[in-house]
Order: sequence, then C-alpha cells, then structure tokens
Amino acid sequence: MSYLPSDLKYTDAHLWVRAEDDGTVTIGLTDHVQLQLGTIYSVEAPTVGEHLDVGEECIAVEAEQTNLEMFSPISGEIVEINEDLVDSPTLINADPYDDGWIVQLRPDDISELDDLMDVDDYQEMIEEEEE
Repeated sequence: MSYLPSDLKYTDAHLWVRAEDDGTVTIGLTDHVQLQLGTIYSVEAPTVGEHLDVGEECIAVEAEQTNLEMFSPISGEIVEINEDLVDSPTLINADPYDDGWIVQLRPDDISELDDLMDVDDYQEMIEEEEE
C-alpha cells in the first residue's frame, strides 16, 4: 500500500502538489506511481524561468517499467528544480514527498489547486484503477 499524505493535492496522472508558505507550489510523483514504475533512471524537468500552462508537458520520467510524460497540474513560472535528481533520480523511489520532489513553481492563480483531488478522491481513483 502506498503512502498518501493528507495535506497534498493530487492529479489523475499521479502527481502530488503542495502549497508552500512562500506562495510557491512543489510538485512530484506520488508514492503510488513510483512503486508502479520501479527504479527511476532519469527525470527531465523544465528549466527555471520557464512558464507552464495547465496541461502542458513538463516532466519526463525514464524508469524500469515504463517511461512517462507528465503534464503540469497548475499554471506558473518554474522557480526551482530539484538538481539532486540529475545524479540521484532514485530519490523519488526512496522519498517521493520530500527529497524526491521535482519542481517548484510560482502559480499564476493559486485557486487552480481547487481543481485537483484531495487524498480521499485520489485514493478512490487508485482503488478504481486496480479493480
């Protein structure tokens, strides 16, 4: 069973989103999807300063089981990427919600978070996928 923090928002593409105190949001892969992917070999993220729109391709993951392209759950400007993933992409496998975060962005409209799933809705979606 995967670990799902209750204070995060989730997408149907298995990304988590955390609103930070400084007004940015942090985005990463959920524990559920990293378990399905197996060992993660590489992660490609947008560059700092790049602007993303909701639904725009933003993260590419190469893993043991498959390769994934992920789409931005929220619009905004990339303010930081997790440089540690360049040399250690398995940080996502080891700690997807802390050391394994992928990007931080400054949202255009923080209310876009309201369109994402809470932990209960995400858990329900996972259970439906597994049926």
